[in-house]
Amino acid sequence: MALLAITGLSGCAGSTSPKSTDAKSLRIVTTTGMVTDIVQRVVGERAQVVGLIGSGVDPHLFKATRYDIKQLQQADLVFYSGLKLEGRMQDALEQVDRAGRPVVAVTSALEKSYLRSPPEFEGHYDPHVWMDVAAWGLCVNRVVETLVQTDPEHAEEYRENGKRYQSELEQLDQYVREVIASIPASQRVLVTAHDAFGYFSRSYGIEVRSVQGVSTEAEAGVHDVNRLVDFLVERKLPAIFVESSVNAKNIQAVIEGTASRNVTVQIGGELYSDAMGAAGTYEGTYIGMLDHNATRIARALGGTAPEKGLHGRLRLIP
Repeated sequence: MALLAITGLSGCAGSTSPKSTDAKSLRIVTTTGMVTDIVQRVVGERAQVVGLIGSGVDPHLFKATRYDIKQLQQADLVFYSGLKLEGRMQDALEQVDRAGRPVVAVTSALEKSYLRSPPEFEGHYDPHVWMDVAAWGLCVNRVVETLVQTDPEHAEEYRENGKRYQSELEQLDQYVREVIASIPASQRVLVTAHDAFGYFSRSYGIEVRSVQGVSTEAEAGVHDVNRLVDFLVERKLPAIFVESSVNAKNIQAVIEGTASRNVTVQIGGELYSDAMGAAGTYEGTYIGMLDHNATRIARALGGTAPEKGLHGRLRLIP
């Protein structure tokens, strides 16, 4: 946590200070479900929140439509994740920012020294910071302070909502830490479709391997599949995982590859990586998303976790 810090309140370069706005008519537009969830929890009933990227949609590949551009242009505030996660939306976000709308990247709350920047990311930072609950909590602080600046009349309400949410996140963080630690050391390896779990790996002490890199825009090749097959045959892991927002064909190719070498690997379940579960469900919240992931990973790899998760609210999956 010493590496994480709150910084300034600007989003894209050149953002202006939020204008004075009647909170009852405040209109906030967000990008990913994880960002939308933060904003909704902090703002409560004080604003209308419009999320552009729905459940099961890959933000790496999402491209703003004419309708989305209109929503952005009509917003009083725009919150997005940042670090090039919404790569195809970047031009639209910058255009709205230049037009004078406050556009805020929630991940700008994090110090650069915290961010992962492996060589394979070609000089870019890994954007999947929500996989570390403590780091995502700092992004909540960014939302709180932006809303306080925008609508000071209700500052205490925003701060109280944020504090309440932070308490829930601390409980979640401890739960994830405990259930992942319960996995036998020899099996504590998470194999997924693409490299979205780097921060999860670093924070919770589990090795991570994937077929694709940090972005799903890059296609995996035969070499990538064979490399992972070799690893699974050597380690004899019991399960690998598919992702809700990523095509499962590469994972199926890996399973077929291990089977051809007389090694059986099961699919341990579907994880939420770049998108949350269906709207209106527990898994369709940030807390439900991480609860689902940690519980499914722990149980599939030989660890100990309640069948229905931290709050007993996870759907039972056959």
